[in-house]
Amino acid sequence: MQKTFAIIKPDAVAQGHAGAILAEIEKAGFKVAALKMMQLSKDQAEGFYAVHRERPFFNDLVAFMTEGPVIAMILQKDGAIKAWRDLMGATNPEQAVEGTIRKRFATNIERNAVHGSDAEETAAFETRYFFNAMETVG
Repeated sequence: MQKTFAIIKPDAVAQGHAGAILAEIEKAGFKVAALKMMQLSKDQAEGFYAVHRERPFFNDLVAFMTEGPVIAMILQKDGAIKAWRDLMGATNPEQAVEGTIRKRFATNIERNAVHGSDAEETAAFETRYFFNAMETVG
């Protein structure tokens, strides 16, 4: 079983889509190994997205991710990283496949409802960034 990290972003939480997104996650066969709702501080968001610090969208991304609560999760399933990325859909919801989370719930490329790790190394970092061993099962 592989683990991956996921976030339901502030836009989806604020619009009341968290329950529907969680239902899609369970319907797709993921086991939720950890889950918590939290409000990111500016420092926490900057640390999490440090890899994008030099990109022009960094400050807007940090502002977005701190504007309201998020739901952070560790998802578990065979091939979890690819399976979660497939379920999320393309970053730009206009290019996302019908039935994906971003096609259904994202507003635009910047307010795209969910986040998911793109590789095992990223998943390991992101998981440790948000959760300690006492907060996970499985």
